[in-house]
Amino acid sequence: MSSRLTSQQNGGSNQSSEGSMFGHLLLIMPAAAFGLGTWQVQRRKWKLNLIRELEEKVNADPIPLPDDITELEQLEYQKVNVQGEFDHSKEVYILPRSLNHQGGGGGGGGGFAPSGETGVHVITPFYVADKRKWILVNRGWVPRTKVQPSTRQEGQVEGTLDLTGVVRLTEPRAPFMPQNDEVKNRWHYRDLEAMSKVTGTEPVMVDAVYDSTVKGGPIGGQTEYRCAMNICSTSLLVDAKWSFNWQLLMKS
Repeated sequence: MSSRLTSQQNGGSNQSSEGSMFGHLLLIMPAAAFGLGTWQVQRRKWKLNLIRELEEKVNADPIPLPDDITELEQLEYQKVNVQGEFDHSKEVYILPRSLNHQGGGGGGGGGFAPSGETGVHVITPFYVADKRKWILVNRGWVPRTKVQPSTRQEGQVEGTLDLTGVVRLTEPRAPFMPQNDEVKNRWHYRDLEAMSKVTGTEPVMVDAVYDSTVKGGPIGGQTEYRCAMNICSTSLLVDAKWSFNWQLLMKS
């Protein structure tokens, strides 16, 4: 009899404890949902601001390259004007790359007429005369058959020139992407620190605009604006879905 009473008491205690825990969960869930929803709304505003800032930079007039290169951390996709000359002896190549037509790089630019062909981006040291600094310039795209400079001598411009380029920052290595091979000069992603050490430049890179394209040279205008826009837009759709579900939960 005593053991039965003890068992019943323990059972009642467990049920009471479970009920208390369930009650706490019911109290916590709305608060957690509210916090998550608020975070998603703020995140959406932040991404809308990013898209607006990107559009402003893309459409803005070029500015001089800043004296302090650390300012470039806030200027990705901003166009800058530089004056100087190339050192074609230290080219590096990012590959494989497809021709980007959105920057104006259609068939025929630079004297090449690719058709779905993969190639490389030609990265060349550039001496900025008024800053007395070497930077990297992504001159643009060439097909694999034109990687060797000897096959495109006509496009290896010499002497001082004015150039407009789009500021690019270093990028992390994506999952499953091969490692950069400095010895074989095979680069798969922008590692500006490593590239600058190999070429003797500052860790600064600009993508030459399409108008920089010369006959026989790389096709400029290879900046992927659309990719950056799509990343933000896709995230906004996800955020909108979260916000909608949050509103339904709060109404229920």
